[in-house]
Amino acid sequence: MTAEPHRAPAGPRGQDWRTLVAIFWITSLVEGIGVSQVFAFLPQYLTQMGVTGEDRLRFVGIFSSLVFVVGAPLVPLWGVWADKYSRKAVIIRSSLVEAAVFAAVALSREPWQLALSVMLIGLQLGNTGVMLAAIRDVTPMRRLGTVIAVFGASAPIGFAVGPVIGGIVVDGLHLGLPAVFASSAVLSLGAAVLVALGSREVRPEVIPQGTVLRLAYGAIRGAVTDPGTRRVFLVFGVSFLATQMTRPYVPILVEELNTTGIGLASDIALVAGAAALAGALMSPLGGAIGDRIGFRKVLVAALLVGGGVIAMAPFAPTVVALALTTMIFATTTAVVSAMVFGLLATEVPAERRSATLNLVYLPLYAAGLVGPLAGSVVVGAGIAAPFIVAGAIIVVTGLVLATRRGRRPATSVASAG
Repeated sequence: MTAEPHRAPAGPRGQDWRTLVAIFWITSLVEGIGVSQVFAFLPQYLTQMGVTGEDRLRFVGIFSSLVFVVGAPLVPLWGVWADKYSRKAVIIRSSLVEAAVFAAVALSREPWQLALSVMLIGLQLGNTGVMLAAIRDVTPMRRLGTVIAVFGASAPIGFAVGPVIGGIVVDGLHLGLPAVFASSAVLSLGAAVLVALGSREVRPEVIPQGTVLRLAYGAIRGAVTDPGTRRVFLVFGVSFLATQMTRPYVPILVEELNTTGIGLASDIALVAGAAALAGALMSPLGGAIGDRIGFRKVLVAALLVGGGVIAMAPFAPTVVALALTTMIFATTTAVVSAMVFGLLATEVPAERRSATLNLVYLPLYAAGLVGPLAGSVVVGAGIAAPFIVAGAIIVVTGLVLATRRGRRPATSVASAG
């Protein structure tokens, strides 16, 4: 017989929600900076290692999927450990792993070394859902949508800043790509110190009891057997499956438009950085709109617009036009994330809320594994193929979701302060 869950005291648990959001925002920003640099400069890094032509196209997709091979199966375990013992320790663990892994990427000189380093990036997964769960537990309900969207903007801003830093280091300072990844290792170490010294432990409303494995995979079972949660997870996973199919090949579109190769890193930074920045700016606005008219309606609109736009990316005539296209797509992607977080935070009952939010990125990690592999297969039909297929997938997902009805929000116990 399963033990009754222990309920932690209600209220903000001694942690000001504004301070917590700020610290977690910076932590997520730093992670976004490092990961975006890996994605943005992976094709260029492989070229410097002597991988060219069709081999490089395949390697870009395969290497991008390696990020999730090791880490994805551990995500449910990190969530349970966080709830049972310490959310703060799990988040610090992630930043320390980031520092070590980005240093390993910087030291890679052969494709196999880079492959191993990229694979180890997956060990840093599992922190975003934990941060979201803590934010949900201390944030006033009336501000939840906006606060979650503001937090959701941190990663897109990191994805904007990361390539820009890379462009400055490579084209401005002429230090090379290893220096780019080394800088992210230092920032990640700083993020670990910030969480350790600046935040307090936030215990979940319901503290799980039982063995780690039973709780971890019980949480997965609860998510996939609940129709509403399963539907939201499926939408999140499918939309990001399409995103991950295209992301590795955006730098190659830039290469095809930059025929001279002069300032290539800066052009990649323009496209990747401007897109991510647009997503970051729109995410809070999307959250505020979702608070007013409903998360589900905004989610459907973002999917339909995003799918149509990404299919046009390969046909952009200039680097600037490509940047505008990816900006619009990144905006819709950021809004999709904010709406998914909002739906789960408001519709999932309190006794399953923390466990579900801990798993919120599991569909993304699964998509991150499958999407680039699918892209590496589809790209055999031409560089435009992953973008067209991805656009169709996203639009169909939006149309299916539009025909489904949601459920009533769950009662909140968050403080109103």
